[in-house]
Amino acid sequence: MEKGSDVRVIKRALLSVSDKTNLISLAKALHEHGAELLSTGGTAKAIKEAGIPVKDVSDYTGFPEMMGGRVKTLHPKVHGGLLMRRGEDEAVAAANGIQEIDMVVINLYPFEDTIAKEGVAEPEAIEQIDIGGPSMLRSAAKNFKWVTSVSDPKDYPLILEELEKFKGITLETRRHCAIAVFEKTSHYDHAIANYLRYKGEPNEPLDLHYEKVMKLRYGENPHQKAAFFRDPSDTFPNVTNSKVLQGKELSYNNIIDADGALELVKDFDKPAAAVIKHTNPCGAATADSIEDAFREAYAVDPMAAFGCVIALNRPCTKEIAEFIQEQKMFVEIVIAPDFDKGSREIFAAKEKLRLLETGELRKNPNQRHIRSVSGGLLVQTADQHIVTEADLQVVTKAQPTKEEIEALLFARVLVKHVKSNAVVFAKLNGKGGCSATGIGAGQMSRVDSVIIAKRKGADRIPGSVMSSDAFFPFPDAVEEAHSAGIHAIVQPGGSIRDAEVIAKADELGMTMVLSGIRSFKH
Repeated sequence: MEKGSDVRVIKRALLSVSDKTNLISLAKALHEHGAELLSTGGTAKAIKEAGIPVKDVSDYTGFPEMMGGRVKTLHPKVHGGLLMRRGEDEAVAAANGIQEIDMVVINLYPFEDTIAKEGVAEPEAIEQIDIGGPSMLRSAAKNFKWVTSVSDPKDYPLILEELEKFKGITLETRRHCAIAVFEKTSHYDHAIANYLRYKGEPNEPLDLHYEKVMKLRYGENPHQKAAFFRDPSDTFPNVTNSKVLQGKELSYNNIIDADGALELVKDFDKPAAAVIKHTNPCGAATADSIEDAFREAYAVDPMAAFGCVIALNRPCTKEIAEFIQEQKMFVEIVIAPDFDKGSREIFAAKEKLRLLETGELRKNPNQRHIRSVSGGLLVQTADQHIVTEADLQVVTKAQPTKEEIEALLFARVLVKHVKSNAVVFAKLNGKGGCSATGIGAGQMSRVDSVIIAKRKGADRIPGSVMSSDAFFPFPDAVEEAHSAGIHAIVQPGGSIRDAEVIAKADELGMTMVLSGIRSFKH
């Protein structure tokens, strides 16, 4: 059957939208093609103000809107008009004053945008649960043999094109729109259930709904196939939702590194920069300015920064772009809330460099981490805990200074973004913040991580403190840290040898504080 051979003329259309993008152009086209328009509330008001004839649904049903607008379209004259089988239900429809409705144009209350707002209260979220909208869409979609259900402004051009070409809507397009409705309402219901169910625990049951962003050239290695999917319910600033301003196609490994880098800098209120290589930070710093933070982060390990991903929690400036150019840095990605005009002009000469713009950063309080194993998935809430001074318990005779506490807290934030077993050396940098001075990552024993951080830090270490992501099973890592010049340590505690470890710190004249919080990252 050729497209256009089963066209349904739109004699009556019901429009009720929260997103009024291109509403008037669609309403105008429907009116010009002879459709009677029905509408509700703000949608009807917008159409009337555009000079297009429209009838309020309450006038059509003879039943007023009530309960603050909660009840307005849940009526047999609406759903009967959508669900009636043409050529079969006309008699019962006529007996009950029901007229055919050939199209609904509805987008749902912005529930997900509402719950994405910081500090949104549950009553506000619940008021954004749409009832009439999904009901009408599903009625129309079920009856797609005769009725068109339009749930997304992105489909308006297709509707306009068919109205112009065929004077109505084809069966192929009605089916396409019906599929979109059931996908959308399924996802919408899942988002509501997820919000109501969420109590700080992984969701049960686990219902995943992800949409494909793009096919990737390959996975971690060239022989592996891969694709990138996104959670459409997550509207928070992240790698998935970032805008690609320039550069070649993102790879599997690029996406993982960019995600790790961005989540790291989100943890800091001060201007912060991170330099990431193979998911681990090889440099990170805070400062009074983002430019100083970036220079300090790069200085931690310039050799390891070759082929790195850079994340900033403030807009990228011309000064940062100039520094990257002057140092002849090979950078895969720069990800930041924004890029000023000067930085864009400089980066434009690096055609392969990817620039990812996130918008203003904020955390998703309901963020989950999902990881696959053979035949299953592991789900956990994100590690968003930030240790504060109030959490610290001094367990040695030596007390930490104010400066050491600041550096210890910085190192404690950073260490949770380093693969276990992990340690971070850090100190104040004289730029209004702190810098890492040595990082040891991903070793089978903690003392080996300390040895690596000691080698990496070298002459930058004096004056540094150390954070460990987990407790010390033996005193050897404390002894190794002392030999490197470390005088203060933060660790979670909890080892059966805590007393032995603390005694060793006392013996060496070191300060040790416990945070009570472990942050393994496998």
